[in-house]
Amino acid sequence: MSTAEQQPDNPAPSTPDALLGPAEVRELAAALGVRPTKQKGQNFVIDANTVRRIVRTAEVRPDDVVVEVGPGLGSLTLALLEAADRVVAVEIDDILAAALPATIEARMPAKKDRFALVHSDAMLVTELPGPPPTALVANLPYNVAVPVLLTMLDRFPSIERTLVMVQAEVADRLAAEPGNKVYGVPSVKANWYAHVKRAGAIGRKVFWPAPNVDSGLVSLVRRTEPIRTSASKEEVFAVVDAAFAQRRKTLRAALAGWAGSAAGAEAALVAAGVSPQARGESLTVEQFAAIAEHKPAPERPAL
Repeated sequence: MSTAEQQPDNPAPSTPDALLGPAEVRELAAALGVRPTKQKGQNFVIDANTVRRIVRTAEVRPDDVVVEVGPGLGSLTLALLEAADRVVAVEIDDILAAALPATIEARMPAKKDRFALVHSDAMLVTELPGPPPTALVANLPYNVAVPVLLTMLDRFPSIERTLVMVQAEVADRLAAEPGNKVYGVPSVKANWYAHVKRAGAIGRKVFWPAPNVDSGLVSLVRRTEPIRTSASKEEVFAVVDAAFAQRRKTLRAALAGWAGSAAGAEAALVAAGVSPQARGESLTVEQFAAIAEHKPAPERPAL
């Protein structure tokens, strides 16, 4: 358990009722005619202690510009505004996006000018208003958690620290190390951008409606130095995708399509210092990058 999780809950600097509790969340949802939907992966956090714990674990600082994806009714948004300089929330739902600024103004009026809303699908967002974000903190919808996370890290390199709440199984995959049975594509791609670790567990009772799965916190601290490689991110990720598309096969076989032949795959692996008999789940992101650097040139058809 992290130090942040062990700290007792401290009084918030805002008014005692600024954050949303179970009654406020349900009242707000009823007023908006909102019912959480599985299609959008919506599970609203109804516990103020939980959102403050998330903010503490994320180590949000007074000078941070935090981007939040999927703010919903604003439970975490309000807690972030207590701690950060600015918060930019990205919300796809029409009703929720329209209501959130009013919720901020009503419950935390002193911070309303420090809040901005982007009404869009996070996968389509290419720029954000105001200063570049320094942190990403979000309760990500289970069904799109990994692509949203990777997209935000890729498009906004100013994000230094990330803390996301995701399905526990997804958290395990993101934070898995080579050799772990759940180590796979999300693990490697997240490691391309950041150092990743599990940062705690979240119970089901803090959500409305309560999900059928457990949730976990994942911390990602961006690498101060990118992976040293002459290969591009796209080239490295192509190797990763190929290796795990047939994860039970040896890399010599799994990368045959990528390399043009099994012999070509073996040559690339040997040149990269990787055993052709190894499997993708045993490799670090640096080793995948080394393989990408040695991709065989395509054979020219005989004249």
